[in-house]
Amino acid sequence: MRVSIIASILFVCLAGTASAKISESYTDVKNVMSDLAQKYPSNVQKFELGASDSGETILGLKIGSGPLKNLLVATHHGNEYGSTEVALGFAKSIAENPIKGQTLYVIPVLNIGGYNDHNRYEMGAGSSRDPNRDYPGPCGTEGPFKLKSTHALANFVDKEGIVTSATLHTYYPAVAYPWGISSQDLKTPYEEFFKTFTALAAQESHYATGNSTELIYPADGTYEDYTFWKHGMWSILFELGYSHDPSQSDVDTLLAVNVPGLRRMFENSPQQRAENHAFTGKCDVRMKSRDRHDE
Repeated sequence: MRVSIIASILFVCLAGTASAKISESYTDVKNVMSDLAQKYPSNVQKFELGASDSGETILGLKIGSGPLKNLLVATHHGNEYGSTEVALGFAKSIAENPIKGQTLYVIPVLNIGGYNDHNRYEMGAGSSRDPNRDYPGPCGTEGPFKLKSTHALANFVDKEGIVTSATLHTYYPAVAYPWGISSQDLKTPYEEFFKTFTALAAQESHYATGNSTELIYPADGTYEDYTFWKHGMWSILFELGYSHDPSQSDVDTLLAVNVPGLRRMFENSPQQRAENHAFTGKCDVRMKSRDRHDE
């Protein structure tokens, strides 16, 4: 059964205390965000990312007020429920103790339609689409921007000047960095930095870290590669845990081993975007068949 966690007791959950459960809709997620904004009014504000193809407005939290702007976004894939819970747990932790000098935006659910329907995909432009294949990219895409949600997120990171972002997914325990595309030419000029940066995030989880294509599989049209390729954002992909549909104890573990690492990573965020972020290699169309689109 999918679980969620009441915002007012997320901190105790991180300490290992049993947490309460609430129901399973995006309405519940919105209630958690409202609770945080009401409890920490000096630190937290709600914001609207934009409209989704489901007809609902995608909401997020703006936490802190520093000049460095970073982002955490969860649930590109609607059935990856653990990612939403970690996003909410991270938001609670940061709301209580914002990172000095930063404004952190947290979007717990990007794919509202899929989240409510227990479906990886999102309905847009008359068909079912994978949101994390809907971005432009150096080796192609299944979009681009056939979905309102992905277009809204792309516009947001451009407008706000986001420097570092973490995207949360389930499941394949890993913390990965670009490139994650269909290419044999996977190294960026920042390989050593990315190794150090992702290791900060995995100290508690002991997740594998590395290049996304080599560590997981190639996937063209993803948010992570798009934002690094287009803007030079330090875009890190988290694959959390061992299930799309974690138990309550699994969620507690996900929070305990990932929230501290996420904070540590953001605390060590660069102040500026990468300068050398163009893809200069060659795409390999043969590798596209390795994209699993995990259900």
